[in-house]
Amino acid sequence: MTLRTGHTGLNVTDLDRSLAFYRDVLGFALLAEGKEDDRRFAFLGDGGDLPVLTLWQQADGGYDGSRAGLHHLAFTADTVERVREYETALRAAGAEFAHEGLVAHREGSASGGIFFHDPDGIRLEISVPDGAEGAPAPHASAPTCGFF
Repeated sequence: MTLRTGHTGLNVTDLDRSLAFYRDVLGFALLAEGKEDDRRFAFLGDGGDLPVLTLWQQADGGYDGSRAGLHHLAFTADTVERVREYETALRAAGAEFAHEGLVAHREGSASGGIFFHDPDGIRLEISVPDGAEGAPAPHASAPTCGFF
């Protein structure tokens, strides 16, 4: 199979607020934006020309994790130190965290990250494949990213 993820599109309630979060706090670059009254959107990238994330202002309410659809959106950082830098920036921006600090993906795992919510409550993760050795695991037998 040759399919790969092209970009992820998120419905948001307030484009300006979400754009500030994903651009200013998480560091995505604004590639394009549309601000017609009923058709507001933004395409965000990671330094290349192609969008990684698209924001669509067309939601009436916040994220509902109890409904079918997106479970969470996970990003990967280069180092555990970079994850901690994101944690500091997110705390300064007032983001809500699901767990306190860096946690392991499961008990004894070298991989782990931070789990938090965007301004609409969409569940997000920033993790690394290694460097989280010794970090606590919120759930002994279930993957951390599965239940937050």
